[in-house]
Amino acid sequence: MAIKDYIRERFFPHMWCPGCGHGVVLNAMLRAIENLGLNKNDIVMVSGIGCSSRISGYVDFHTLHTVHGRALAFATGVKMSRPELHLIVPMGDGDALAIGGNHFIHAARRNIDMTAVVMNNRIYGMTGGQYSPLSGYGISATTAPYGNIDQGFDIVELAKAAGATFVARTTTYHVQQTADILQEAILHKGFSVVEVMSQCPTYFGRKNKEGGAVEMMKRMKDMTTPIGSKAKEAHPELIERGIFVRKELPEYCSEYNKIIEHAQKEAIRKGR
Repeated sequence: MAIKDYIRERFFPHMWCPGCGHGVVLNAMLRAIENLGLNKNDIVMVSGIGCSSRISGYVDFHTLHTVHGRALAFATGVKMSRPELHLIVPMGDGDALAIGGNHFIHAARRNIDMTAVVMNNRIYGMTGGQYSPLSGYGISATTAPYGNIDQGFDIVELAKAAGATFVARTTTYHVQQTADILQEAILHKGFSVVEVMSQCPTYFGRKNKEGGAVEMMKRMKDMTTPIGSKAKEAHPELIERGIFVRKELPEYCSEYNKIIEHAQKEAIRKGR
């Protein structure tokens, strides 16, 4: 299938601000799915609330637009009832790690087979530019006019500690890498977390004097480096990108089915 077969063209042009990185993520995601040759009826996209969550409205898959922070919980229900389907869960800062933080760590702990895509633009873009769990110390926002004093989460370290079996980071500047990583994440049998550093020129860029989308994307290029590069040794402040975790552990739905089979055999044995 071609990319155009995966989108709902009647809903374009999209509602994102000019220069927003979420359109780049959508593009990379569709290219990954096209490369895999997946049937769109075998894909379910579940989203919550926020700029990033509007992605589900533009794709011609089975989609579920749910409540804020609960996308992974709804996705878990879908996956448990239809384990043969590919679950993709696009989320933003708050959806994944503020109100949705508890669901995030437990989905990772369970190792349920789905792909969580966290678009990290370090701001609440939809509701007025408030700081988020990913904003970081010293960042300006509408709710932090004198600078944020909260330390930010590191998505990669959090996902690793919670037990995710596939963990990666990329940026909207590195669009080919994003498509490649998403492709591998979707194929992975277990809980996959892909952080995509993204730009929000409307709020984050203006508040923090980082310029427009082009300048912000160039900044992401300059502030990141591949995992294990010599540049990281020379400049420890650089943020690494690539695949950090790729391992095999028992997948939750498969293990749950074993429990059901065991219970059924026990019922037969006891003559129930």
